[in-house]
Amino acid sequence: MARPIWNGTLSFGLLNIPVAVMSGERTHDLHFRMLDARNRKPIRYERVNAETGREVPWKDIVKAFEYRKGSYVVLEPEDIKGAAPESHEMIDLDTFVEADAIGPEYFEKPYYLVPGKRAEKGYVLLRQTLEKTGRIGIGRVVIRTREYLCAVMPRGKALLMNLLRYPSEVIPLSEYDFPATTSRVSKSELAMAEKLVETLSGEWKPSNYKDEFRERLKKVVAKRLKHKGAVEIEPEEREEEEKSTNVVDFVALLKESLAKGTRAPAKKKAAAKPTAKSAAKKRKTPARQRA
Repeated sequence: MARPIWNGTLSFGLLNIPVAVMSGERTHDLHFRMLDARNRKPIRYERVNAETGREVPWKDIVKAFEYRKGSYVVLEPEDIKGAAPESHEMIDLDTFVEADAIGPEYFEKPYYLVPGKRAEKGYVLLRQTLEKTGRIGIGRVVIRTREYLCAVMPRGKALLMNLLRYPSEVIPLSEYDFPATTSRVSKSELAMAEKLVETLSGEWKPSNYKDEFRERLKKVVAKRLKHKGAVEIEPEEREEEEKSTNVVDFVALLKESLAKGTRAPAKKKAAAKPTAKSAAKKRKTPARQRA
C-alpha cells in the first residue's frame, strides 16, 4: 500500500480530525534514459559554469533570482527558510462554498484524506455535513515546503482534498478570442447536433478508457526485453503511521466554534526530554550562571 504524504490534522472550527494525506493519482509514464548511440552508455548532465566551461561542485552553487535580464540577487538558505510556511501538519479549512462555485480550471491535483485511529466519528461528521449542505471546504495545506490552496469535498465514503491553482496561475478567458453566441448556427444544425449528442450519450464508466499508446509501447519494450530479462525490485514495507485521538464531545466543540468564530490552533510539539548528558551538565553549572 502507498505511504502517506504526511500525517496531521484536518481542522475546522475547534474540531481537529487526525488524517493521513494519501495520493489520489498514479502515473504510468514509461521513463526513458538517453544513451550514447555509439557505445550505449548513459549520458550524464553536468553543472557547468557558463563563462569558464568548467563543472561546478554542489558546494559552490547558490540560488539566485533573475530580477532583470542578466541581473541576479542571491538568496541565502535562511532567506528561503524564513519565507517557508510554519504549519506542516494542518489542513486549515476557513471557508465553505457551494460545491459548483469553483471552475474546473482551478483544480490541480487530488489527494485522499484517510482518518486516523478513533477519528472516524469526526471524519464522518464533516463528510455528511458537506454532503447535506452541498458545500466544500476551502483552506490551506503545506506539502513538503510549499503552501497550497486546497478544497476538501465528499467523494463516496471518502473526503477528497484537491489542490487548487491560485487565481494568478489561471489565464483569464479575456486573453483569447472566442466566437460569439451570435455566430451563424441555424436551428436545423443545432437540432441535428443535439440529436447526435443524445445518440452518443451514456454513463461515465472510467474503466472503459485506457492509455492505448502506453499499452502499445509496453509491448514494444517487452519485445526488446524478451531475450534479456528484467530486474524485479522488492516492495518496500509499510510503516504504521496512524495517530489516535481521545473521545471528543463534537456538539460542545461545534457550539463553541459558532460562539467564538475561531479556528482550531495548531498543536504544539511536546518539549524534548532532557538527556542524561544535559542533566549532568546542568548539575555542574554554578548557581549564579543558571540564574
